[in-house]
Amino acid sequence: MASTTTSTSLDIPQSPDQVWQLIGGFGSLPDWLPYIPTSELGEGGRVRRLTNADGGVIVERLRAFDHDARSYSYAIEQAPFPVTGYLSTLTVHTVPGRPAASRVEWSGSFTPAGVSAAEAEELFHGIYADGLAALLKTLQA
Repeated sequence: MASTTTSTSLDIPQSPDQVWQLIGGFGSLPDWLPYIPTSELGEGGRVRRLTNADGGVIVERLRAFDHDARSYSYAIEQAPFPVTGYLSTLTVHTVPGRPAASRVEWSGSFTPAGVSAAEAEELFHGIYADGLAALLKTLQA
């Protein structure tokens, strides 16, 4: 089956630097994502072992990190998801003409395994959209 992609973005009423300060650390997911209460970094910060609220384990490897561009990419090495070849990028963009706002984009590419492309896209689009909604809620708290 061919690789597929999904992406979502959300405008946040805070500066890109403020948003990046919260989400830019590879181990920072528990700070803003309620369904990931635990993140343990290994291999010098290049691997994160996440535990979700149900106790499931997800192991991800940092593939690229660009502090100046406020972006990082990571691959899943172990997870209970029906995909292979997963690579995702989280980026905080500037919103032209709105210095006090950010556009956070979360995108991913993957090959469905045992499910349709539409089912895999729906799964990750939901994760990204829910994650960005949680980010907005955390920043507004």
